[in-house]
Amino acid sequence: MQEIVQILKNGGTILYPTDTIWGIGCDAMNIDAINKVFDIKKREKNKSMIILVDTEQRLQSLVEVPEMAWQIIDLSEKPITIVYEEAKTLPKELLAEDGSIGIRLVKDDFCRKLISKLGSPLVSTSANFSGEKSPQKFSDISAEIKSAIDYIAEGHRTEVAKYPASSIIKVWKDNRVKVIRA
Repeated sequence: MQEIVQILKNGGTILYPTDTIWGIGCDAMNIDAINKVFDIKKREKNKSMIILVDTEQRLQSLVEVPEMAWQIIDLSEKPITIVYEEAKTLPKELLAEDGSIGIRLVKDDFCRKLISKLGSPLVSTSANFSGEKSPQKFSDISAEIKSAIDYIAEGHRTEVAKYPASSIIKVWKDNRVKVIRA
């Protein structure tokens, strides 16, 4: 774990199992690392990426969390990413054109521990090239992506993702809700 944290703090990228599928990640506060992830995925820089947080406190330090978002988080049985209207302290490179950001409060032990030790939110984007099918297991990830990453996590390599993706719901400050992906 310490090695992964050091790589992330030095601006590196990782390939890691999340509470959904394998993801490409980096320190969400490091602009150079964020740009590396865009390059690895061959993703347009105007497309936002989601981030993972480990605690309610970290979530509240990044965005204003409407009451409806708390209710959705509490009621959700599967991983859920909520799109918030505007970020307080995140790099603009992560944000959508309207300033919104998708954030998932993770329940996965590995992810929570990693984010806690890093002391920063973690970028999480599927481990595939932009526009291609998301990998449901480690062996689905292309060799080209694997070779571009600074560190590949050891665990969960033989497992198939329990959740192929998170639900995505946008919640406005006035508690309006829009389901983007169920």
